Amino acid sequence: MALVGIRVLELSGLAPAPFAGMILADFGAKVTRIDRVGQLIADQLSRGKQSISLNLKSAEGVKVFKKMSLAADVLIEPYRPGVMERMGLGPEILLKDNPKLIYARMSGFGQLGPLMKRAGHDINYISLSGVLSYFGRKGENPVPPVNIVGDFAGGGMPCAMGILIALLERTRSGKGQVIDANMVQGSAYVSSFLWATHNLGLAGNERGTNLLDTGAHFYDTYKTSDGKYMAVGALEPQFYQQLLEGLGLSDSDLPPQLDRENWSSSKKIFTKIFASKTQEEWCCVFDDTDACVTPVLTPEGAAQHSHNKKVGTFFEAEDGSTQPSPAPVLSRTPATLRTTKQTNIGNDTTAVLLEAGFSQKEIEVLKEKGVVEDKGQTSKL
Repeated sequence: MALVGIRVLELSGLAPAPFAGMILADFGAKVTRIDRVGQLIADQLSRGKQSISLNLKSAEGVKVFKKMSLAADVLIEPYRPGVMERMGLGPEILLKDNPKLIYARMSGFGQLGPLMKRAGHDINYISLSGVLSYFGRKGENPVPPVNIVGDFAGGGMPCAMGILIALLERTRSGKGQVIDANMVQGSAYVSSFLWATHNLGLAGNERGTNLLDTGAHFYDTYKTSDGKYMAVGALEPQFYQQLLEGLGLSDSDLPPQLDRENWSSSKKIFTKIFASKTQEEWCCVFDDTDACVTPVLTPEGAAQHSHNKKVGTFFEAEDGSTQPSPAPVLSRTPATLRTTKQTNIGNDTTAVLLEAGFSQKEIEVLKEKGVVEDKGQTSKL
């Protein structure tokens, strides 16, 4: 795997930081999650990781962490600015001891600015970046796309990308560096296309009236007779023609495709026609065409779709659940999942400490003092 030999410390958090760590683990890195002593719940993005329960509120716990960081290539921390510094684990200290360390800081608002220490969630970060204003139908409130855009597209993924870029640069300079991966900047960056095309009518005018935000009748979803939906994305004229043919329409039945004044009336016609057949019947009509019409599938339906099964978009985990496969696919060094089980908190404490250079006797003393907690057996990762 591409990242074999890379050692990562991931301080326990939610969503974006664990996702970044999971990406690195999927592609071969050895990721150790630092959980809190007494912690009961961990993020469910921990396959392939180790876990150590460590009390970083104690001076001895901080010493343990510092020793572990000496051999680490990457540190991922998910706290608000100042938290690591107050524990004596800021980048100035850790990079002084380990100049090759990649210190990735995953936060909501970043390391600078008046909001840097404010609490927030995905919806807050994408609202501040301007992205949330794009989502929703005409005359309706903005609709957050769950927490995909801020936490993952603008958070965990850019964080992982930043780590990989820094690791690549380190091969030339031999030096580590600090990464400010925050979800306001990240979600803004992900929306670069929208900023670059703001005045072209794709999605920059009034919400829900543009080409790509449900304003156009040929780029929207439609309900079928069985209560399911079809997605239509026939932007180009040649694809639009195939869409009309599949719907049993001709050019004369509708105003011109780009006649914005009549998009709403054309949408009413499409709505009525799509409601006349089931989703499966519409798939039979459009599956072998370039009309850019596809079924809106549930997660269960997506996992069973013939295309996704053929290319391996999803896989069955050891617990029987369905999960998305790692992406992208590399030809020589693809991701190889060592395990799909979620990592239990404190499962690998002893193994991690032994690897960091602590003796069994020292580990027992740390356990007795409550500095660490061991809830499992020696890791086999």
